[in-house]
Amino acid sequence: MKFFKFLFFLLSFNSLAQLPAAQPRQLNRPASGPAAAPLSLQEAIAEALQHNYGIQVSRLDEQTAQNNVTRGNAGQLPSVTGNLTRTFNNNNINQRFGESAPRIVNGATSNAFNTNVTLGWTIFDGFGMFIAYDRLKSLRLQQQQITRATVEETVEDVANAYYNVVRQAGKITSLEAALKIGQARIDLTQAQVDVGVSAKVEVLTARVDYNADRSLLLQQQQALQAAKITLNNLLGRAPRTDFAPSDTLAVTRDLREETITAGIKANNPRLAQTKLGLDVAAYDRRLVRASRFPQIGLVSGYGLTRNINNAAFAGTTLTSSVNQVQGLNYGITASVPIFDGFNLRRQEQNARVVEEQRRLQLDQTGLQLDADAATAFAQYQNYLQLLDLEETNIQLARQNVEIALERYRLGLLTPLALREAQRNELDAETRLLDIRYATKQAELALRRLSGELVRE
Repeated sequence: MKFFKFLFFLLSFNSLAQLPAAQPRQLNRPASGPAAAPLSLQEAIAEALQHNYGIQVSRLDEQTAQNNVTRGNAGQLPSVTGNLTRTFNNNNINQRFGESAPRIVNGATSNAFNTNVTLGWTIFDGFGMFIAYDRLKSLRLQQQQITRATVEETVEDVANAYYNVVRQAGKITSLEAALKIGQARIDLTQAQVDVGVSAKVEVLTARVDYNADRSLLLQQQQALQAAKITLNNLLGRAPRTDFAPSDTLAVTRDLREETITAGIKANNPRLAQTKLGLDVAAYDRRLVRASRFPQIGLVSGYGLTRNINNAAFAGTTLTSSVNQVQGLNYGITASVPIFDGFNLRRQEQNARVVEEQRRLQLDQTGLQLDADAATAFAQYQNYLQLLDLEETNIQLARQNVEIALERYRLGLLTPLALREAQRNELDAETRLLDIRYATKQAELALRRLSGELVRE
């Protein structure tokens, strides 16, 4: 009987030996269900550029700024206005001259018709109209930089959200592999119990550990779903839209700090936006100064006025009268500010203060961008070192699990030691995914700061 038990035990070992050992897994590419449509990063970015609400609002603001750049809005073109007035009257008239008897008319009617076309054209305002036109063009360029910054920041958010989906799906792959090892442990322990070389408590412990891993898998599936919802929100589509990311979490290792710094000065849209804000403040100050000069304009008009009175006295005779005037008028207007309670001086002083504020904001923005780049580059270098360490460590952890599982099959290792090796591998894979994602985030931040994230 003992011989048959021993033979069964050997056969169990032989069958369990056919279980696949823990193979190196591609941590970058997530597992996906068959119903999920593949989605690449470029497709996600293209969809965000078309449907993201923040980008759409910014583009509409840019369109408004473009519409405002007209010579008429700057005051360089004449204005023409047409007017028309038509009135009717029904009056009771009582006239008395000296001691004579009053002249009374009840229900006297009259009507008036007045129409004219007027033209006004400012021909000199201290060159303010030309300054205003240049100011409008600077506002348009500033809004274009705001739109560009919005696009780059949205693209960074989309890329981070996309790679987060890849990371969360990679963790699911790791947990699924851990469940296979856990199931192999249960089967092996059950075989040992069946041949009487192990206690049932070992099987129960293996099942508890297996259920704990299943619980982690369920939690991780929820994390993956949340990551997908976040990305769908950035893409402007339904939150429950399912997809499978097709790109891997690859890291660029050759970024240079001097290249990033040069890119900030040449291409960063937030820095360019602040520079244009300084230009707008300078135009505002010049507009106030232009108000000190004389304002000269041309005026002209053509009008028709007709009054019909059906109850007019000519001496003692009650009659009707018609009065009509029509013709062209033209002339020139000029105004010179002489004294306005020192308001122009106050406005110019305030404009200089605003201009100085914009200059300080430009210096502050440049300094802050340099600080952000320095911080991101330091993180990028540190994460690269950690990434090299974790990539080496994951190979060791996988080999350790393979050896531990084989030793457990041979009865040379305790269940606790096998579980510890399994947990070490899972932790190593999780750290590798997290470090790779953090490195990618630092890389994306550096590319955005240097203005290289979105190519025109």
